[in-house]
Amino acid sequence: MRDLKIPEQRHPEKAKRPDNPQPKKPAWIRVKAPVGQGYQATRKIMRDHKLVTVCEEAGCPNVGECWNQGHATMMIMGEVCTRACTFCNIATGKPPDDLDVFEPGRVADAVKKLGLKHVVVTSVDRDDIEDGGAAHFAQTIRAIRKQSPSTTIEILTPDFIRCPSEALEEVVAAKPDVFNHNLETVPSLYPEVRPGARYFHSLRLLQRVKELDPTMFTKSGIMVGLGEDRQAVHQVMDDMRAANVDFITIGQYLQPTLKHHRVDRFVTPEEFASYEKAAKGKGFLMVSATPLTRSSYHAGDDFAKMQKARQAAQN
Repeated sequence: MRDLKIPEQRHPEKAKRPDNPQPKKPAWIRVKAPVGQGYQATRKIMRDHKLVTVCEEAGCPNVGECWNQGHATMMIMGEVCTRACTFCNIATGKPPDDLDVFEPGRVADAVKKLGLKHVVVTSVDRDDIEDGGAAHFAQTIRAIRKQSPSTTIEILTPDFIRCPSEALEEVVAAKPDVFNHNLETVPSLYPEVRPGARYFHSLRLLQRVKELDPTMFTKSGIMVGLGEDRQAVHQVMDDMRAANVDFITIGQYLQPTLKHHRVDRFVTPEEFASYEKAAKGKGFLMVSATPLTRSSYHAGDDFAKMQKARQAAQN
């Protein structure tokens, strides 16, 4: 039995990689340790419902702030991912369990108890399942809708690269309010950073969501500080706009362990501000570009702003 608290068992594919020293974080990237009554209350609800969160599994730096406000990003379909991205802290390998048919109901119950106005649901990659977990995503969306009809739902999905086209169609048909799929990095870094994925497949996935439902908000994000240059980041912005992506997130990559991909550099707040300005100029409805930006960070507030931006653009 694997112990996922032990790094060598959590990431067996990285155990023989050379160590990449972790540079000292600059002042603008440091956050407070997670404490507070709100944090403890959110953690208890997650544990009581036997739910996994990407906040914990991926080591998100914003977990203290978000959980204190009762916001947590649910991670469905288990805690073991079939991919081995070199940036990611989620455990990798062959998932030990089949999908839990009761999980959508538990997620919906937790959303109701937390009183969420907006919820983000993500997952591990499940390449061991024919539809990549698409039906499970759809069931989770429907379960949340049934228990919390006024809650807006944002999903952050895998790429469904080995699945029939019907898989994506089933997820879109369940009508999430926001469909998010992260490109993660620039195409030249995919072989090292995201070896199990393909840049243009992910881009096409986002474009196809819009073709299936032009009213659905689409969202994608990248990390910087992995070794990309400014020109490549601007090209990703252009590619996203060509795919009609509404919302882009850009955040600083933080190295989880010595065995993960190295931090090439810490991007300054001024450079993030320039990325934000450029993205707005390219026509995104919503942009979040800061060192601590993550896909689900302030997602509810950003969704409300995105709705207003679309309404203003239509008037």
